[in-house]
Amino acid sequence: MKALAALACGLLFGAGLIISDMANPARVLAFLDIFGAWDPSLALVMAAGLVPSTLAYRWHLRRQAPVLEDRAQVPSGGRIDAPLVIGAALFGIGWGLVGLCPGPAVAALVTGRWPFVVFVLAMLGGMALFRLFHARR
Repeated sequence: MKALAALACGLLFGAGLIISDMANPARVLAFLDIFGAWDPSLALVMAAGLVPSTLAYRWHLRRQAPVLEDRAQVPSGGRIDAPLVIGAALFGIGWGLVGLCPGPAVAALVTGRWPFVVFVLAMLGGMALFRLFHARR
């Protein structure tokens, strides 16, 4: 049941990215171009996402446990450390350079265009390298 719920959520998220055109790197790069031809649509999509997110979080607070788990896995407000800052910087640099982050890149795979395939393969390679080096520490 958990796998089916995860698949449904992933498909819904991916469909939303495709329908809102947020899997289009040009749209994201236009959002980041604040001194040029700025496109505010990404900000509107993010703002619209706050409504269901807020409602779901408020619903979560009233429940004893999640629907498909024994307990919720909510961040407990950890500290800001070097790995977090470095990871956030790498994410932001990559996003700003190519206009893609993991969710939209995976959703864009349905187009079959090679730049998305290359991005996802590079992303998976980066994840594998992280696991390799993290396992050694």
